[in-house]
Amino acid sequence: VIIGSLTISTILVFFIVPLTIVFFIYLTNILLLIYQRNNELEADPLSDVWNRVRKTIATFWDIYARIWHGYELHGVENLPEGPGILVYYHGAIPIDYLYFLSRLFLWKKRLCLSVADHFVFRLPGLKLLLGVTGVIPGRREECLAALRRGYLVSISPGGVREALFSDQSYQLVWGKRKGFAQVALEAKVPIIPMYTQNVREGYRMFKERRFFRQLYESTRLPFTPPYGGLPVKFRTYIGKPIPYDPNITTEELVEKVKTIVTVLPRIKQVHKGKFLFSFQTKTAVQALISKHQTIPGNIWKALLERFDKRRK
Repeated sequence: VIIGSLTISTILVFFIVPLTIVFFIYLTNILLLIYQRNNELEADPLSDVWNRVRKTIATFWDIYARIWHGYELHGVENLPEGPGILVYYHGAIPIDYLYFLSRLFLWKKRLCLSVADHFVFRLPGLKLLLGVTGVIPGRREECLAALRRGYLVSISPGGVREALFSDQSYQLVWGKRKGFAQVALEAKVPIIPMYTQNVREGYRMFKERRFFRQLYESTRLPFTPPYGGLPVKFRTYIGKPIPYDPNITTEELVEKVKTIVTVLPRIKQVHKGKFLFSFQTKTAVQALISKHQTIPGNIWKALLERFDKRRK
């Protein structure tokens, strides 16, 4: 009985926060359906008619972010006024990205469209929520249309594969994906890198096993469940834009973005809320690495950062 109780308690501790997040997501969709029916709304989910309910959703998730992860967002001034492509590292659970979307809407009243994996659109009961929050498939035509309408569009080139098979070393798992660079060049928009500190310390995946990797590659479905949910410190950093350059090739642009996103996890916040961002020399990059996050990530350090007043 004791062993069974301890086992059940351990499972609950490991999975209760991720399951709570799923519960809140579905609850949000139910509230959206009620709001739609009560107000007899048939408008386009991306229209401003939904801004009132978007603000309510964003406020809820922003409060959750502040309480559970002491969430901070830095570098919003680096976002262009017009369209652009945000490229970010995908954690085991992209809850940090949901925090970013919420705070961006509250601060700037701006909706950022999100490219999601195809399996997301197969999840039952989330159609309205995906529409109102601006989640779109990753088809080239849809991304170009959104950019031409002036939206920010975000994408994680690693996607589900990076969520499942990256680890505390924070290695990018992009493979040969370069579609985002091709779209940026065709739309003539900048690429803005983004990264959330400690995202792998908050939520993790079990170590890769050949069976799970083969299962994912054959089905493209994330069968490996995430665990964790510890209230570690989350800080999202938005880097300086990589401007459109008609003379750069797709491959060169992909490598440039990879370099910046890889270094973003090692950026250390400095005085007056500014943070070091220099990629001019290898010496500067090495200095950034030596000043920032422990690689591999450290859960205890990430937890203690919640109480480090010097870094607030």
